[in-house]
Amino acid sequence: MSALIFIFAVIANCVNLFAQVHFTILYADLESDYINPIELCSRVNKLIAPEAALHAFLSVLFLLTGHWFVFAINLPLLAFNGNKLYKKLQLLDATEIFRTLNKHKRESFLKLGFYLLLFFYYLYRMIATLIAEGANDY
Repeated sequence: MSALIFIFAVIANCVNLFAQVHFTILYADLESDYINPIELCSRVNKLIAPEAALHAFLSVLFLLTGHWFVFAINLPLLAFNGNKLYKKLQLLDATEIFRTLNKHKRESFLKLGFYLLLFFYYLYRMIATLIAEGANDY
């Protein structure tokens, strides 16, 4: 059972990782005038809630299955996303995007790094769990 949780975690984390790469590319495109602010906000706003919901689901899954350390690792980003949702700051505003672009880029880079570290940790735990469960079969 634990192996399935970490397999799902690797896949879900890859989805979030690619979403952050997509956000970063869109912010760079806005700086280079390849995309207008309204289109950027439309694209990013559609993906912000699913990214946060997927991370929240994964965090709650770890909490319910007793993976306390993994839940504790995910807790800061869960609290950050929850705070943004509570204060209704999760959506980008096309009229304010140029003023807040550096903040959004920094957030995207930090989340990208966080998801990248989590990817390798989940991959390690998945492999370790599969080996341990395979050793128990013999």
